[in-house]
Amino acid sequence: MALSVTVLFVILLHGYNTLASDPDSLQDFCLANTDSRANTPCKNSSLATVEDFIFSGIKSSGKFGETGLASIPVNPNVFPGLNALGMSLVRADLEVGGVNVPHYHPRATEIAVVLEGQVYSGFVDTQNRVFARVIEKGEVMVFPKGLVHFQMNVGDKPATILGSFNSQNPGLFRIPTAVFGCGIKGELLEKAFGLSGKDISKLRKKLHLC
Repeated sequence: MALSVTVLFVILLHGYNTLASDPDSLQDFCLANTDSRANTPCKNSSLATVEDFIFSGIKSSGKFGETGLASIPVNPNVFPGLNALGMSLVRADLEVGGVNVPHYHPRATEIAVVLEGQVYSGFVDTQNRVFARVIEKGEVMVFPKGLVHFQMNVGDKPATILGSFNSQNPGLFRIPTAVFGCGIKGELLEKAFGLSGKDISKLRKKLHLC
């Protein structure tokens, strides 16, 4: 009886370990197949060239929005060489006074390094504690997976940040857009935030959400 219990325990433990880790890759790489007619997710590896593993799209900043942020995501959609490697990145540029609004990534932890400038950077944990301070060129900050975080250029010149994710599809959930977008009834927002209907309308109009 004792032997049977031991054998069962070993089998269950082995099964748990198997489920708790990713399977080993069966190939060196899997270049994203951009051909919509193809039936396989990976391009034939014999057709791969060094250009498939190089991306030049973040040499300069992107287009700035109203908050003073310009971001360029780098994922398998634009860089096929990243496919199936479990990572992605983003270049973010902030004008003087520009902000990256509170947001979170549901599927990834982010590490952000300041390449230029001074950036007030931080996140909020599930106990509503704020961890924030100004980080400068050469400093790095980590934002744990799923936690709300934010950035603001507090220097006197443009700032540039390079963010890296441990997922090729981290997801992006912007708090202002999600909360004050057209999908939630104004009455609920009025009660939740102590705002009037006029305030909600003004805010939505200012944010160009509705």
